[in-house]
Amino acid sequence: MSYSKDISEGNNIRQYLVDKGVETPYKFKAASHARIEELTKEFMQEFGLNLEDDSLMETPRRIAKLYVDEYFYGLNYANWPKATVVENKMNVDEMVVERNIIVNSLCEHHLLPIVGKAYVAYIPSRKVLGLSKLNRIVDFFSRRPQIQERLTLQIYYALSKLLETDNVAVMIEAEHLCVKTRGVMDACSDTITSKLGGSFKDGTVRAEFIDLSKGLASK
Repeated sequence: MSYSKDISEGNNIRQYLVDKGVETPYKFKAASHARIEELTKEFMQEFGLNLEDDSLMETPRRIAKLYVDEYFYGLNYANWPKATVVENKMNVDEMVVERNIIVNSLCEHHLLPIVGKAYVAYIPSRKVLGLSKLNRIVDFFSRRPQIQERLTLQIYYALSKLLETDNVAVMIEAEHLCVKTRGVMDACSDTITSKLGGSFKDGTVRAEFIDLSKGLASK
């Protein structure tokens, strides 16, 4: 992961999401590997698991690394990816679409996986953004406890802020293991959410985005 060296960039995005009312509800605290490992040991011991067994003894350390460095790294804006925008010197005025961006997240209600794909598009105005930055931004907001609706909005508003345009579209199609493996246990359902702004609210532009995202991707 390429992180932004300027921590103010991530903080500006965070404040923008707060102002829009779509930031994740949390009070930032830098998580400690040692503390998470300790809590995991307590959790496992409550179930009577023998942490002296060679199959289990390293589990608390693995869990601490997993959650601090992977699952929840997006809670820390010091990890905001380098997302430098550049001037639209070529005057690109047609849709830029990136499809099939992997979404790996955890639902904030049961901490079970949300797995799917994001489809992101924008129509450049003054600024353009490197394609890999779209992937990194999707991943950053995925890597925290989430609900899919908020994840969609966070990606949308972060991109509209960076690109200085409302002409942004985000669609996520994902499966929720909290639905598939517990409760209703519906193994076949998935969920689609979207946020379209600016020109993408026009029926023709909306249809083009959906066709480019899903129609061609399925062929």
